Amino acid sequence: MTTTPRTTPHADPASRAARARSFNAAAAQYAANRPSYPPALFDTDEELTGRPLAGSRVVDVGAGTGIATARLHARGADVIAVEPGDGMAAEFRRTLPGVPVVRGSGNALPLADRSADLVTYAQAWHWTEPALAVPEAIRVLRPGGALALWWNTDALDVPWIAEASDRIARHCGLDLAAEKRDVNARVADPSGRLDFVRREIRWSRRVPLDTHLANLGSHSVFLTQDRERGAAFLAEERRHRLAFFPDGVVEETYVVVLLLAARPADA
Repeated sequence: MTTTPRTTPHADPASRAARARSFNAAAAQYAANRPSYPPALFDTDEELTGRPLAGSRVVDVGAGTGIATARLHARGADVIAVEPGDGMAAEFRRTLPGVPVVRGSGNALPLADRSADLVTYAQAWHWTEPALAVPEAIRVLRPGGALALWWNTDALDVPWIAEASDRIARHCGLDLAAEKRDVNARVADPSGRLDFVRREIRWSRRVPLDTHLANLGSHSVFLTQDRERGAAFLAEERRHRLAFFPDGVVEETYVVVLLLAARPADA
């Protein structure tokens, strides 16, 4: 059993800000190696909202390089992306030139009142301040609209993933897996104004070992640490992965945690 101390990832505001900014210099690496999301996630969005994505006005906040935006757009949604970072927005425009992206954050959305059917955050809500982001989402949503938050989380019931997660926690001094896995309605909205429904969708992808390690290295804790120390850790992780996957193809297993809440009727 792990004895790794459980440290709150965002306890230090300065560290949090540096981590949030770190993606801009690694946008191409992020876009090329991060996992996407399974079709079942978007099926579940439609099931819970009671409306198809096709034709819906969707605001994808913290859109990054457009990984989730591309999936929403492919489902026929009328998507506008919101992204605060220079590098990430530039990569977004290169990847999705036909989808509008505006600069801004969930704490102050640059959008009109009641202009969206769905506001989404893919891997991004934990960078917001819920006291600001919750009322902003409610303001932008139309009556009957919904807020959807989701994260790819590591499937810790898979032995090699649990072992790797523990090594990463020791290396970084904080529990990265818990950052997303432990998100719940109270954490997402401490005010309790939103009535979140939680769903979990399990999926996997098979990728070359180099892609797997580049995905790991694209996380903010590696982007903000000493480069040599990070490279040494990833080299050691390569050895561990080859013990499980000697053919050099890694099966990554994820559980998407989805929190979805309808706009309050009294808003």
